[in-house]
Amino acid sequence: MPGGASGHAEKVNQTPAIQLTDLRKSFGSLQAVNGVSLTIQPGEVVALLGPNGAGKSTTIDLALGLAHPTAGTAALFGEQPRSAIEAGRVGAMLQGGALLPTLTVAQSVALVASAHRHPLSVAEALERARCTEIARQKVSKLSGGQMQRARFAVAVVSNPDLLFLDEPTAAMDVEARRTFWQSMREFTDEGRTVVFATHYLDEADAYADRIVMLSKGRIVADGTPNEVKAVVSGRRIRASAEFAWSAAVEESLLRLPGVRSLDHRGDQFTIVSDDSDATLRSLLATHDDIHDIEVTAHTMDDAFLALTEGSAALATSDDQTAALAAAADDTPAPATTAVPETTLANGATR
Repeated sequence: MPGGASGHAEKVNQTPAIQLTDLRKSFGSLQAVNGVSLTIQPGEVVALLGPNGAGKSTTIDLALGLAHPTAGTAALFGEQPRSAIEAGRVGAMLQGGALLPTLTVAQSVALVASAHRHPLSVAEALERARCTEIARQKVSKLSGGQMQRARFAVAVVSNPDLLFLDEPTAAMDVEARRTFWQSMREFTDEGRTVVFATHYLDEADAYADRIVMLSKGRIVADGTPNEVKAVVSGRRIRASAEFAWSAAVEESLLRLPGVRSLDHRGDQFTIVSDDSDATLRSLLATHDDIHDIEVTAHTMDDAFLALTEGSAALATSDDQTAALAAAADDTPAPATTAVPETTLANGATR
């Protein structure tokens, strides 16, 4: 299989796939990236999360050498980003990536393949991206979801060891998103490194080995999905009640052990508790007129809101820092250099 996975283990060694050291980027008075240090090892699947303006896309641009940092350094596989990209070890699917509208999908993939030394075959890249059935369609005729799949085919045709994805499933419907992540699973199962930025928190929770959360240009959390969700303590108890709601009932529920907050809508109420077992035992002992009880852990949405809205407070928490801070390599990496448009396998004009 031309350019396939054989020999991949030989190419990927224990040098970090990505090494960012105190990266900073300012646009006038705006500090878009503010002291980001991050080490990502080969084979990791890492999600970058954060609200709009958190610095996700700028961090990716700095890592790829598409923007010059105000300070700090970035290295890919121990090299300057330009060198790693020219060697075909890095692919990218960026928001600003544009494909020539007059070409077909297959022609677009072939054009990028011709710029690399050891690409996949065009047919294999199209198959990996689930683009075989749209291979003959012109780029100008693609739907939003089809365009994203075509960009993915262009990104993987260089047979990269490291793939950057910026909002890869934007404009895709539910079925297309599921298909995309199935193809991504096949890609990462070969031991490749993937970094993706997304606003779909469920995707990060389901597909990432590690989550790096940004807020105001800084890393506010770095850990496994479960570790990140654990910063929001407690569980939710949701139930339906047959009793009439009153101030006295609300007061009695708030006095149950472990209760932190209470929300009531119609005949349903939700308790957030620091000790759900004790709360539930007391609740059932005092109320036999409740039903449809659910006990759930906090979600990635809860962690996202807690970490990004309260990032200033969280940054001073020693416990959360110990649990979530990533171990950064203090060895300075080479300075970044601008990447020629023709060398980056994303079809982008930057």
